[in-house]
Amino acid sequence: MRGLARSDDDLGCGGVLDRRLRTDSDRPLAVAVSGGGDSVALALIADAWARAHGRRLLILTVDHGLGPLSRDWTQACADLAARLGVGFQALSWTGRKPSTGLPAAAREARHRLIATAARQAGARVVLMGHTAGDRAEAQIMRLGGSTTPSPREWGPSPAWPEGRDIFLLRPLLGAGRAEIRAWLTARGETWIEDPANDDPRFARARARQALATKAPSCPDPIVSSPRPAELAMVVHDADGAGLLVLPREALRQGEIEAFVGAACLCASGTSRPPRGDRTARLAQRLRSQETFAASLAGARIEAGATEVRFLREPGEMTRRGLAPLDLAPGCAAVWDGRFEITADRAVTILPLAGLAARLPAGERQGLAGLPPSARQGLPVVVDGDEVALAASAPGLIVRALAHARLLAACGAVEREP
Repeated sequence: MRGLARSDDDLGCGGVLDRRLRTDSDRPLAVAVSGGGDSVALALIADAWARAHGRRLLILTVDHGLGPLSRDWTQACADLAARLGVGFQALSWTGRKPSTGLPAAAREARHRLIATAARQAGARVVLMGHTAGDRAEAQIMRLGGSTTPSPREWGPSPAWPEGRDIFLLRPLLGAGRAEIRAWLTARGETWIEDPANDDPRFARARARQALATKAPSCPDPIVSSPRPAELAMVVHDADGAGLLVLPREALRQGEIEAFVGAACLCASGTSRPPRGDRTARLAQRLRSQETFAASLAGARIEAGATEVRFLREPGEMTRRGLAPLDLAPGCAAVWDGRFEITADRAVTILPLAGLAARLPAGERQGLAGLPPSARQGLPVVVDGDEVALAASAPGLIVRALAHARLLAACGAVEREP
């Protein structure tokens, strides 16, 4: 079977795909496939949708190297791609595996590998096969003290900076596993059952076993508050310097915690969100009339009477240090999690801190409009005795990432770019 007819039942995915994906794009559409029933069903449905709209499909499979059958599972995914006549790429998680926290480490590696492969292929969206069962399990795990979030239908890749500009779409969240397997069986399809799903050493397996004996309360609805998106839309990036600025008044009403946490993460260029209790305390101060400066999760927050600025914390940058970034010609790389830089020649990028006096007079004057705290982490190019801002150096293309990342994190991007 090369693909399902458009008229076949699609487990409720069709409307989601139509709403989130573009039909006029020439970019490939990536699907993460493990060989399990959920991802196999998703691959079949995505294949039908892609054919109906003239889109190319790319199946991505991660071999975690954690079991003797992992290569066989990867081959099964390759066989599925070959049967459908679509692209396929096998990805491997190599190196030493941690003795504790293995599921989280594997998930992080999987997202990183998939995001990198999707970008290299030119895809902007990766489909993933999470189901209603995954949402219910996440709820049970949170009740047990875990911080596991519920999978969202649409959102940015959590890998950073590998996941920049990459979005994840989970169109099967409204379907249950039993329904999906009945759907596959009716079509004569086979799939892999991973024994780790029943291993009580893992929290998710225990949650799955609990679901088999007791119905959970209703999972959180598959919606998100529009408030973070509304706030992100009034933010501007001052002079492309990675400085996020918005009116103070916008933060004085309503729920702002989710936005504040995202703004800190994006301004700092880091990948670990701030703790909820610390974010809540900062949000409370921002709602007040107090003017202050504070630090959180590698970000500096400068709250004035009329505006608030989120930027990279220069003190944190100094303590941790920033290693030079060596750029190969034509290859994009990310500086400090905040700037994507491409050069037409081999150059080395350094932070401006300590080098400002060596800038040309015109560039020094151009920085006068930025707060001193926002200048130190700007990327510069050193060529012999000459120092220049990367953003103005000939042959370099610099893209500030903080604002686009914030819009994606807050839900302001609702469909495939």
